[in-house]
Amino acid sequence: MKKLFYNGDIITMEGESETAEAVLVEDGLIRSVVEDGIDEYLGDPAVEKVDLGGRTLLPAFIDPHSHLAMMGPTSLLADLKGCSNSKDIQDTLAAYIKDNDIEKGGKVIGFGYDPNFMEEQAHPTKDVLNAVSTEHPIMITHASGHMGAVNDYTLEMAGINEDTPDTEGGLIGRIEGTKEPEGYLEETPFMSLRRKVFSGTGGNPEEVLAIGEAAYIKNGITTVQDGATSTATIELFKSYSDKFKVDVVMYPLVAENPEDLEANREMVGKYHNRVKIGGYKMFLDGSPQGKTAWMTEPYEGEGDYKGYPIYQDDEVQKYAETAIRAGVQLLTHCNGDAASDQLIESYGAALEAADHPNKNNLRPVMIHCQTARDDQLDRMTELAMIPSIFVSHTYYWGDVHLKNFGEKRGSRVSPARSAFDRGLAVNFHQDSPIVDPDMLHTIWCAVNRITRNGASIGPEQQVSVYEALQAVTINAAYSYFEEDRKGSIKEGKLADLVVLDANPLKVPKGEIKDIKVLETIKEGETIYKAEHVSIR
Repeated sequence: MKKLFYNGDIITMEGESETAEAVLVEDGLIRSVVEDGIDEYLGDPAVEKVDLGGRTLLPAFIDPHSHLAMMGPTSLLADLKGCSNSKDIQDTLAAYIKDNDIEKGGKVIGFGYDPNFMEEQAHPTKDVLNAVSTEHPIMITHASGHMGAVNDYTLEMAGINEDTPDTEGGLIGRIEGTKEPEGYLEETPFMSLRRKVFSGTGGNPEEVLAIGEAAYIKNGITTVQDGATSTATIELFKSYSDKFKVDVVMYPLVAENPEDLEANREMVGKYHNRVKIGGYKMFLDGSPQGKTAWMTEPYEGEGDYKGYPIYQDDEVQKYAETAIRAGVQLLTHCNGDAASDQLIESYGAALEAADHPNKNNLRPVMIHCQTARDDQLDRMTELAMIPSIFVSHTYYWGDVHLKNFGEKRGSRVSPARSAFDRGLAVNFHQDSPIVDPDMLHTIWCAVNRITRNGASIGPEQQVSVYEALQAVTINAAYSYFEEDRKGSIKEGKLADLVVLDANPLKVPKGEIKDIKVLETIKEGETIYKAEHVSIR
């Protein structure tokens, strides 16, 4: 059955001035973009008429970086986002144990606390968590996902004690004047413990996965990423691939499970049902709000402390060479500008050292780009490196960045304007589940740059509404080598569409975050419709 979408604003993303009167969809594809003269379609009984009723149609949003595998499980954890002190955390965890009837020995996990917004202005320690329970392993995760705290039960399970040596690329917090662990862990030790002790927790895997997928769909997203995909997750996604409603792009870790890419070569760059492998993922540093991002200049008020790297330069070049020799894209987490330097230099050296006939067309991506400098953006242009910017930082942690980095550096976080001005294929992400996959809020952040406390942060880095839309549609499609199939409304492309209750290009800029997703359409079929909405 053919479908004709008409009687609304149609943003094609084929050019800022390009509009259409209607869009004809058939067999999952856009068959025609009708600029004028739709009477012949309206009179054709073989065409289903979809009256937009003045609403707005545009290409579905594309998520260029997040963690699908974590979305569902995170929704089942104790929610610590609203905790303003350690007592709130204790009360939330205690209620979680009671409400979920967690027996002795059962794992207890909380997510989303942030000391920047707590009275103590410090991470909780094992003493805080021991007061909740000494009969359950407890782990709480910072809002960034890069650090957290555990109780004594968990430390014992993980084998972390006063004899455990400190590791490169992370920190084991110690009680002052001793070597006894205090329960706080960051970066490498925390990530390792999380995988070792708390993996595989929470519900039927397929049911939990469906919960996570639904969060994207209701936000108008039809292509989703799973960055840092584990071996087990690859197998789960493969078994679920015919049930997915969205397209999913996986990136195994080049430093931890590189063999998974070669073991699934048939999925590299090609969808198996709705799942494919896009390339490799790599982490180079931590969190700017958690002060583990690796900077070239010290954090404000922290003496000479600049954060730290996860790997040495030779290791980073080796991993980059692995990706290049495999002929695949490399996504690299870089928050601090020192980490960005390391990636740029190491990737450039890897291009010189590694052989592959297509090595200059692999579209490497710098993920987050929170403190990327102008000279680094220039080098990224030379390397054809894509900046994927976590621009929502300007709202969620903008006030914190101004404090941690000072006015000059803090105002420049998420330098989207500078990146667009250099002609880079900028895209925006939410790193979900760090924040919700709300593209309209992200667009609002990029256009307005207002902090949580209402301060203007780096207005010179604001972008236009159309540029922000590009960053979550056609530019995001480009990052997956799918610009010929997705990201704009054009004849022959997939009919991946979203219906909004207002036009982002027409409403006041301050109201963009209030626009609602009414319907999400994947290849011509509705996969989400808001309640009490009639579009027909």
